Amino acid sequence: MVTYILRRLVYGSMVVVVSSFLIFVFVSTTTDPLETANLNPRISRTTLEKVTRDNHLDQPVIARYGYWVRTVVRGGFGNTIVTERPIWPDIKRVFGHTVQLVIAAEVLALLLATALGVYSAVRQYSPFDYSATTLSFLGLAIPTFWLGLILQIIFINIFLKWHVRIFYTASLSSIDPGHGVHFFLDRVQHLVLPVVTLATVQVATYSRFMRASMLEVVNADYVRTARAKGLTERIVIVRHALRNALIPLVTLSAITFGGLLGGAVITETIFGLDGMGLFFINALNGGETYSIMAWMLIVATMVVIFNIVADIVLGFLDPRIRLD
Repeated sequence: MVTYILRRLVYGSMVVVVSSFLIFVFVSTTTDPLETANLNPRISRTTLEKVTRDNHLDQPVIARYGYWVRTVVRGGFGNTIVTERPIWPDIKRVFGHTVQLVIAAEVLALLLATALGVYSAVRQYSPFDYSATTLSFLGLAIPTFWLGLILQIIFINIFLKWHVRIFYTASLSSIDPGHGVHFFLDRVQHLVLPVVTLATVQVATYSRFMRASMLEVVNADYVRTARAKGLTERIVIVRHALRNALIPLVTLSAITFGGLLGGAVITETIFGLDGMGLFFINALNGGETYSIMAWMLIVATMVVIFNIVADIVLGFLDPRIRLD
């Protein structure tokens, strides 16, 4: 198992290095880091020349990549081009906010999707199965931005009509959220609607995968053997079928989780959450090339890390995978 994990770590490290090079080259050759500064009449030509020298923008792409990697390895992503504001403190702040949103949404989605998928497979072609399938297709068809806006409208109207604040429709916390339990409750009230919005599509996707995987497993030979031994149906499903049926879901959820940690762009933008998604949109609108590259590198790294996590978990679920 140790060799298996080390091999995955080596492969993952190589992918991150190659990804960082491709990100830097593609972004650097398709964008102008000084485009926004050139359009600002208050910035003098002397200042632009100084910014160019300080950020090595007058050197070849390969040399600039080396300087950028050195900055990243030293524990930061450099500074923004014009304002020279450090990027790393902003990344740390918004990443923590996104982690709260994504973990809550993924835990909710996985619990609901696993339960729905397993029960739908066990009760195949039952009214519950048809209902779950219909709701899953609706969840996949509903655009995230539309669902978020509808939830905002519903709870804004409730507040305006009855003056009852159930959930907040924007931001991460109130102006004065308080401390301890009061802070926790305030944060929950702000996160419920974004979590529901983000989890809806995930539940729809995961439940379909879980149902399909469970249907393949429940008719396998070893499951029939377990039933023939006289085990109860609950033990057969939970101890024998569920473990192997989880393999596709683990892979899918790990990849999805890594991507979402890079920023749930639409959800965070709609609800005004100070997370990675909104950070990316602001960097894109402001033409902050190095902030964009920092975001992309974090997304790539998160995807690789959670692919490795998925491989390790799959190695425990199915020992045969460790021998491949």
